[in-house]
Amino acid sequence: MNMTLTQLRYMIAVAETGNFTSASKKVFVTQPSLSMQIQKLEDELGVQIFNRTKKPVILTKVGEEILKQAKSIISESKRMEDIIAQEKGFIGGEFNLGIVPTIMPTLLPMFLKTFLKKYPKVVLNILEMPTENIIKNLNDGILDAGIAATPLRIDTIVETPLYYEPFVGYIPNSHRLKGLNKLKLEDIESESVLVLEDGHCFRNQVLSICGLNDEEKIKSFDNKSGRYVLKSGSFETLINLSNEGPWMTLLPFLNTENLSKENKINVKPFEEPAPAREISIIYPKTQLKIQIIEALQTIIQSIVRGEILINKIKLISP
Repeated sequence: MNMTLTQLRYMIAVAETGNFTSASKKVFVTQPSLSMQIQKLEDELGVQIFNRTKKPVILTKVGEEILKQAKSIISESKRMEDIIAQEKGFIGGEFNLGIVPTIMPTLLPMFLKTFLKKYPKVVLNILEMPTENIIKNLNDGILDAGIAATPLRIDTIVETPLYYEPFVGYIPNSHRLKGLNKLKLEDIESESVLVLEDGHCFRNQVLSICGLNDEEKIKSFDNKSGRYVLKSGSFETLINLSNEGPWMTLLPFLNTENLSKENKINVKPFEEPAPAREISIIYPKTQLKIQIIEALQTIIQSIVRGEILINKIKLISP
């Protein structure tokens, strides 16, 4: 057989987009060239890979099996490229990184400029997306790595902790707990706490801190007691709502760094051991582009150390 890696990449692009024209744009070739290579691949294999009568184009049954093997072959070809790059000590090339929305606004400005300056040959493509999308895109080979709250405990994914970020309370002057210098978990057990809307991993972490791990229990609190009020997808809105109403909220520590002076005085730390979230760089067990992953890990940890006092955030050694 004379099939090529290029033909396999084209086939994967069509399978992912469901459209020959969209696939050609994705791989930067003309649509006729892509169609011709797909046809050559089908002729070589003696089977029809795509059902072109459907809109969008779909894989045939045998095409689905061929796609799995094609992805495996492309992955192994990338592994060979990585072996060569590591042997030469080269850190460069295109790298796709996904970051969850509750981490990206605070962490990305801390490390991006430094990383790009130190590794100018890396073309870093950064996408903001929820954890479940990061996991799917890692498994599909679309992302090379992600930054998310862990543990996730997924068999196909490696988790390397970067740091532990404490939670803090945001308690406005009108709130009955305003006089406390430090919080205990029991202090907030009977309070109305604003949390992010469903779909955010930070929401689940906050509810877990408050002892609400069971979904039915969460629904009961949300709908009946009014203790946990689901209001917004942003921390900024949670802060503004806390300032206006009889509520408080919980924030990740890094989200307090750029608060105004007026709002910063409303931040209350927890007594030690403070509840915290584990932030990790996650990547497939294939460990493709591991040299870039390790470089990101080192840069992020060194930057966080340099900008956050060691007694406010517990870090994992690189």
